[in-house]
Amino acid sequence: MIRLIGYFFGIGTTLALIVAAGVAIYISHLSKDLPDYEVLAKYEPPVTTRIHASDGSLMAEYARERRLYLPIQAVPDRAKAAFLSAEDKNFYNHPGIDITGLGRAIYVNLQNLGSGRRQVGASTITQQVAKNFLLSSDQTYERKIKEMILAFRIEQAYSKDRILELYLNEIFFGFGAYGVAGAALTYFDKSVNELTVAEAAYLASLPKGPNNYHPFKHADRAIERRNWVIDQMVENGYVTREEGDKAKAEPLGVTPRRNGSYLFAGEYFTEEVRRQIISRYGENALYEGGLSVRTTLDPKIQLIARKSMQNGLLKYDTLRGYRGPVTHIDASGDWGVALGNVKGLEDVPEWSLAVVLDSSATGLSIGLQPTRQISGDIVKERIEGAVSKEDMSFAMRHVVDGKTVKAKSPADVLQPGDVIFVQKNEGSEGAYTLRQVPEVEGGLIAMDPHTGRVLAMVGGFSYAQSEFNRATQAMRQPGSSFKPIVYSAALDNGYTPASVIMDGPITIQSGTTTWTPKNYDGTVAGPATLRSGIEKSRNLMTVRLANDMGMKLVVEYAERFGVYDHLAPYLPMALGSGETTVMRMVSAYSIMANGGKSIKPSLIDRIQDRYGKTVFKQDERGCEGCNAPEWNNQPEPELVDNSEQVLDPMTAYQITSMMEGVVQRGTGATIAELGRHIAGKTGTTNDEKDAWFIGYTPNLVVGLYMGYDTPRGLGHGATGGGLAAPIFKDFMRVALDGTPNVDFKVPEGMNLVAINRKTGMRAASGDPGTIIEAFKPGTGPADSYWVIGMGADGSNGAGGPLSPQATEAIQAPGGGLY
Repeated sequence: MIRLIGYFFGIGTTLALIVAAGVAIYISHLSKDLPDYEVLAKYEPPVTTRIHASDGSLMAEYARERRLYLPIQAVPDRAKAAFLSAEDKNFYNHPGIDITGLGRAIYVNLQNLGSGRRQVGASTITQQVAKNFLLSSDQTYERKIKEMILAFRIEQAYSKDRILELYLNEIFFGFGAYGVAGAALTYFDKSVNELTVAEAAYLASLPKGPNNYHPFKHADRAIERRNWVIDQMVENGYVTREEGDKAKAEPLGVTPRRNGSYLFAGEYFTEEVRRQIISRYGENALYEGGLSVRTTLDPKIQLIARKSMQNGLLKYDTLRGYRGPVTHIDASGDWGVALGNVKGLEDVPEWSLAVVLDSSATGLSIGLQPTRQISGDIVKERIEGAVSKEDMSFAMRHVVDGKTVKAKSPADVLQPGDVIFVQKNEGSEGAYTLRQVPEVEGGLIAMDPHTGRVLAMVGGFSYAQSEFNRATQAMRQPGSSFKPIVYSAALDNGYTPASVIMDGPITIQSGTTTWTPKNYDGTVAGPATLRSGIEKSRNLMTVRLANDMGMKLVVEYAERFGVYDHLAPYLPMALGSGETTVMRMVSAYSIMANGGKSIKPSLIDRIQDRYGKTVFKQDERGCEGCNAPEWNNQPEPELVDNSEQVLDPMTAYQITSMMEGVVQRGTGATIAELGRHIAGKTGTTNDEKDAWFIGYTPNLVVGLYMGYDTPRGLGHGATGGGLAAPIFKDFMRVALDGTPNVDFKVPEGMNLVAINRKTGMRAASGDPGTIIEAFKPGTGPADSYWVIGMGADGSNGAGGPLSPQATEAIQAPGGGLY
């Protein structure tokens, strides 16, 4: 018997050794093909890029995988406890494989053989890291063995905290969210530190199968799984029984965070920043690089800009009548679903879509568009209201077949089933005002003239309606708002604000082409000073000035100011016939406001990579001594401004002073009501297709235009002073509120001389029509009267007779001809 036992023992041992050898050979074979687990040390997952306003407000997030990488030290114990309880309660004790859990899984799978049930696994967190990072998701024993081998090796190479950190930042949670930090924001719009026990437990439920525990499609299943995780947390001693019961009683409370832009009114700015980052670093850097971008946007100024621009566009548009409903639906039955499917303007929350239920002589009965639940389902609750005839008075002039028709009753304008935009009347329950999306558009830029930082940008009435950015992308003729560039060139090259130019008819012959420019009002004023020419925006004076000094010089300054890259040297270009953008024009005016120094317009202050290292900084000024280790009574360090001097500082002040006259007495006089030191210039293009105003204080430059996307006339008499200047005024009234009224600084060495406004000559004490003018050293008012652009025979330089004003000026004391 002993010999027989020994015989069987020997056979068993031999077989065991053979099996062990076979297993060892198999494992050795599998080990040869295992991926290098050391790559985990260099783990750089795709991370969300976040864009912030200048005050730190989150503007937008961009990611293919919505992930924010969180070091394990920053993960709160409550969140760790939830995931350990749900996935691997023995994580900190096992060597990579949980033998107890593995045995239990093998037993269950043996019981389930032939039953058709899915086999259960016993993967530890370490094994899941091995699978997620290094292996496929194939459900095979070979993959499982490889996973175990890698788990042992990973445990030997990395600390438990590092492994848990990798796991918590890699796993997929559904809704496009990766990693626990991204999931907390996506599901609850919270940071991980703010999660409650119930919320942490629900997130810990999701890695098993996000779609299986969808918060809206499978809410009951999701709550059941969450409550199981809470029970595990209680059993493992992470929370008390009372805390667990309280957490289980809570609803899921999922409030998904929307994608894209988060800062109200900042959509155009955000999109421009997105394009710049892609242009600079590429799409992968934007969507995977985890960049932190601090922009120049000032949210308060942006809101002011949006409101001012929208109000101006609406005011113009409503005066042109009503163009009809958005669409038409069947309002006879349950109109809520049909209306709920009509797309509104999400970035104009003041407005709502509504369907006309009844129309009569006194007004409209309307039904408001129902809201959508977080799940996307339309709420079937009906909210009704009314629009009185007075609150839709502008629509009594409505467009029918391209013609404007006057209606007698609201019933002549809108019928039941028509879908319209309405805005709730403040302080009146159930009362609404009819609205329509304006056909006219425009763009606005607000900029710091000393740094080029763009503080606000409006690219149109609504980004939801049109993503085309009219502040940066629309190429428009600036019209008379280009004239300060021409006058700056003149002042920089020997002319003075008191130089006199002929404002009279002129004909330009170029080959076989004849051009006869005219002033906007069709009149001529005779000889007048440069100041008068820019204040009254006289085209004929500008053409003569450009002709006198040569278009080559005008082209040089236009390109030096950055208004154009290449300007054709033709005289009509002196009147702003070339096409440019609002951004370029505002940048050019910033040079004048900044004492003639060049500025580089910027939407981005700083960009940091995923590790916090600054990879881009807009401010390139040097600062010696800024990083001194200690203070030893040395003077305060100063920033060294290395900007190029584009324009003589004295010239910059002269043109600024002249444009102050535009506001005080000229085409922009409506702005004088603000009682501020503001310089600016109106602009109106041929056939009144565009209306411009660009102006500035010592610390803020704002420019805008209004016009149709497909250029057409804005109407007879539509000017920059009548359309664009009021928008500028509304903006400045609010933006400058509470700030000091700072005057423009006179450069040292300039001479201030009283001159006669009409003749440009020195004025005697007490003379009427006197104005203080700034002259550079070595220059001053003329000693004798002379007129640029007048023929030697006393003609106006175009062969015609002199105007009465010209004759009067020539006969003045000291008058003469040039």
